[in-house]
Amino acid sequence: MAELDTSGGGKKGGGKVRTKKANTKVDLTAMVDLAFLLITFFMLTTSLSKPIAMDIAKPDKDEKNETRLELRASQTMTILLAKNNKVAWYMGEAGKSQPTVEGFGDIRKSILANKKAVADLYGNDPKKTLVVVIKPTSGSKYKNFVDIMDELNIAKITAAPAIDDVNITDAETAFLKGQGLL
Repeated sequence: MAELDTSGGGKKGGGKVRTKKANTKVDLTAMVDLAFLLITFFMLTTSLSKPIAMDIAKPDKDEKNETRLELRASQTMTILLAKNNKVAWYMGEAGKSQPTVEGFGDIRKSILANKKAVADLYGNDPKKTLVVVIKPTSGSKYKNFVDIMDELNIAKITAAPAIDDVNITDAETAFLKGQGLL
């Protein structure tokens, strides 16, 4: 039991003698119980923040997979993450279109422009939206991957981005080496 002693002491030794005041005791047990009840209440009623995850797609290692998803070149944007925080992107098939090199400050405009172009091409069909393939290279950093995923989230790309760090074509490698980005 918790108690609070508020005794007022008197003078010891010589001097005037005063009447001794009665000691008052305050029982704090109820206050402690109330504090624990309040703490328990707020702990149980508070909702903790849930982690937010983004869906990504990785290619299967099985080469004989017959359930592969075929994509139209006109709705596929490939983003190559290069060194020095640079990004090279192209629409369509590798080797058939010249990649554009940009920094992370400009890639959002390109993603939004390509998203609009694909939507206009297919008459705003929700099943035919921009599909992004991200190919991190050996010169890129994990921060670059997180940054590009944030840009896709900001641009509201509905299709889960495909991550392919294994199948970088010879044309893509040659371009990046030519630009000094690999």
